[in-house]
Amino acid sequence: MSSIQNTHESSQTAPLAPRLILLLAAGAGFAVATLYYSQPILGILGPDIGASDRAIGLVPTLTQLGYALGILLLAPLGDRHDRRSIILIKAGLLIAALLLAGFAPSIAWLLAASLAIGLTATLAQDIVPAAATLAPLAQRGRVVGTVMTGLLMGILLSRVVSGLVAEHFGWRAIFIVAAASIALIGIAAWQGLPKFAPTTDLSYGALLGSLRTLWLRHAALRRAALAQGLLAVGFSAFWSTLAVMLHDAPFHLGSAVAGSFGLAGAAGALAAPLAGHLADRRGPELVTRLGCGLSALSFAGLSLAPLLSPSAQLWLLGLGAVGFDLGVQASLIAHQTIVYSIEPGARSRLNAVLFVGMFIGMASGAALGSLLLSQWGWVAVTGMAGLTALGALAVRFWKGAAELA
Repeated sequence: MSSIQNTHESSQTAPLAPRLILLLAAGAGFAVATLYYSQPILGILGPDIGASDRAIGLVPTLTQLGYALGILLLAPLGDRHDRRSIILIKAGLLIAALLLAGFAPSIAWLLAASLAIGLTATLAQDIVPAAATLAPLAQRGRVVGTVMTGLLMGILLSRVVSGLVAEHFGWRAIFIVAAASIALIGIAAWQGLPKFAPTTDLSYGALLGSLRTLWLRHAALRRAALAQGLLAVGFSAFWSTLAVMLHDAPFHLGSAVAGSFGLAGAAGALAAPLAGHLADRRGPELVTRLGCGLSALSFAGLSLAPLLSPSAQLWLLGLGAVGFDLGVQASLIAHQTIVYSIEPGARSRLNAVLFVGMFIGMASGAALGSLLLSQWGWVAVTGMAGLTALGALAVRFWKGAAELA
């Protein structure tokens, strides 16, 4: 099957239609946004549903856990079955999970819905490999960059949208609106996506076992996962501690202001297609190094914030968020371009390995960021983020990293 699929891909020379690229980008964005809608509304959700703070804290935890499990257990199925069918099935299940959350009568039902949302939101991780498969080689970096921009905008803007909808219509409304958005994406995907030929006939158990085989076989995959995981540490540490830092002296600002910094990050993400275009023209290796370097410089600049006045610090935070977001996203797009070129017939599994590495970095960054902020302050958080970005840059320059197992 792989040889048939590879021949099919090599015959693709016409650029993808803009409408199809828009569908893929919107699908990835709306799907991944469902992971983050709950975060800004936890404060009003608990008292309304009669749950303790500890129980409410499990809502985002189970959502992220479900997403991690989904990447490991479900995303590899894209190589074994028609990706279009998988996307449509997951969209239907995600709609059901979101409606369950919106109408949940108790915290127990909401927690079950949160886990289900995480599992089924992994349809975003089916859309990105689909985009790489559909795009001709000369356009692949740009197409993946555009789709990833949609995904990243979903992450960065979901909290803003959730807060606004919940403020005016209540917390249940955001889940219902989210279900409607996925329904629209599902209808568009049903009409606009072509079928995808499976690229392997491995059994499900062998499919999961092949993840380890791919990791051991391909040094390029190991380098990509390691470098992107290191960048994710700093990225997550910044965003998971920003609201707490702004709440303390000298700012005393609320969560709404912290959420607005997501708009600065979105500005950086909007430039991501340029990174994909550069990867197509100059090679993805250059883009990974530029992205890692820009992230390291941005975090180094943020470490200077305590030397400035409070108003100047806010400007620096905004500029730094634009800089490191652009660096992290540019590196991710270039790493995906590298990974998708390793074995076209294993794109879903390669993507799963890359994102598991990134998820480990995100989880580690959130834990380390909170610890550093409480013990040594904001400078320790940005300093650690700068060091991990430099570590990612070293991985991209150090050829010996290719021998890591």
